[in-house]
Amino acid sequence: MEREAFQAVVLTLFPEMFPGPLGVSLAGKALQDGLWRLESVDIRGFARDKHRTVDDSPFGGGAGMVMRPDVLDAAIKASRLNGTPLIYPTPRGRLLDQARVRELAAGPGVTVICGRYEGVDQRLLEAHGVEEVSLGDFILSGGEIAALAMLDAVVRLLPGVVGKTESLDEESFETGLLEYPHYTRPDPWNGVEVPEVLKSGHHAKVKAWRQTQAEEVTKARRPDLWDRYVKRKT
Repeated sequence: MEREAFQAVVLTLFPEMFPGPLGVSLAGKALQDGLWRLESVDIRGFARDKHRTVDDSPFGGGAGMVMRPDVLDAAIKASRLNGTPLIYPTPRGRLLDQARVRELAAGPGVTVICGRYEGVDQRLLEAHGVEEVSLGDFILSGGEIAALAMLDAVVRLLPGVVGKTESLDEESFETGLLEYPHYTRPDPWNGVEVPEVLKSGHHAKVKAWRQTQAEEVTKARRPDLWDRYVKRKT
């Protein structure tokens, strides 16, 4: 049975930001070819007043505004795809990792809430069982860029998007390690030669060198990943 195209719905105050970079390169070609679908929904279309108000001041005081639960609730109910996770990119969310990206790519699609201002009313998140995810310990102006990054990570794993699927297997995080360094022509370049083992034609030695390099770079740059990798191996 042929799998239906992956569907992404993005709830945003700036629908013009989509598809953006998702409309070019591999993701864009896959979108054009119907391997996945994207719908951007303007949250302001569900506002209840003539000014299309989507936010209000926070209870308890403080700077900034908070996105209204009633407006977002209407947008979710009208737009969410059945059976898809509802995800809200936020700095306080669980760190998005490659394992979760693979899970999303294996599913029917995803619905994403792009927050703005100080964030979203907590009652809305709890009422819909929203999954909060973070791209890292930094702040963006809104959820749109985070949504673009997350969808790019997911779409490239969909069947037929990347030509040589074996190239995905050795990427950073797929094996629990960061990826080994790469080299190409010219050789030498800038006075530096390509490691001899990569020119040897000895596949077993190349594989062993790449494994060692991946382990060394992970140990040096991401000790957290290295610790998890070691524990998994023991």
